[in-house]
Amino acid sequence: MQARVSDARAPGFWPLAIVFGLFVMFLYGPMLTIFVLSFQGPEGGLTFPLRGLSLHWFHALAAGLGTVDIAAAFRRSLLLGTVVMGFTVLLSLLAGLAFRKRLRGGDALFYVAIASLIMPSIIVSLGIGLQFRLVDTGVKAALSALGAEGTLEGYGSALGLLTSALGAHLTWTLPFGLLIMFAVFNRFDPSYEEAARDLGATPWQTFLHVVLPLIGPSVVGIGMFGFTLSWDEIARTSQAIGDVNTLPLELQGLTSTVTTPAIYALGTLTTVVSFLVMGVTAGLLAWLRKRQKRGRA
Repeated sequence: MQARVSDARAPGFWPLAIVFGLFVMFLYGPMLTIFVLSFQGPEGGLTFPLRGLSLHWFHALAAGLGTVDIAAAFRRSLLLGTVVMGFTVLLSLLAGLAFRKRLRGGDALFYVAIASLIMPSIIVSLGIGLQFRLVDTGVKAALSALGAEGTLEGYGSALGLLTSALGAHLTWTLPFGLLIMFAVFNRFDPSYEEAARDLGATPWQTFLHVVLPLIGPSVVGIGMFGFTLSWDEIARTSQAIGDVNTLPLELQGLTSTVTTPAIYALGTLTTVVSFLVMGVTAGLLAWLRKRQKRGRA
């Protein structure tokens, strides 16, 4: 009798389960709809019913969508996401190590570093774009004053994929990396480092062979955050990238011109890349856990 009472559902279980199910449907339903519609046949449209099953629209996407170079935009997004990931991991790790000690002005520096999270993304993008245009004006004025007419004619703009766009994306990804790394080091037991130093390890050996393996899963997670947040970022890129577009910007522009399921195929492609990155991250985390267990054994 006691077992039956303990196994009984609480009165609010099913209403809450229905609400949760509706939330999951609202969250992932549009994505699943795009996945399904992207695999339509040549006669497929932008809405249901589904007209056949094929890879026709993926082949159409590979052939190109009008004047838009999808392959080039894909490469630009991949390059930018990879560089942003590297900088996010490196700067977050260095900042986490630095903030383990009490720094003069450290609190103010921390709040400045994460302030961009609460600022509207489009304002950040506009500000960075304006800043680099001012740099362009200064550079051109200096070249003109120096009489370097040839250099002036060849000078385009400081706005670019790995300059202004990189900075704009770091204002979005770096605060997340910092918050994760600070949380990791707040829980980190310094006795491991003390034991390594007692055994004669140098500071670099202590970091490489003791600290880094212990925080490795968190570092991998920061890398995943850095790439995925950069991969689909639009607002912070729009005003800061100059005269080229990343894949999300091309996708946004195509929504008003492309009227075939090719736009869904492009959306499916970008989502698959995100899932692949998450899959690689999960694989690395599993490998790191196994390595840690073998080390303890």
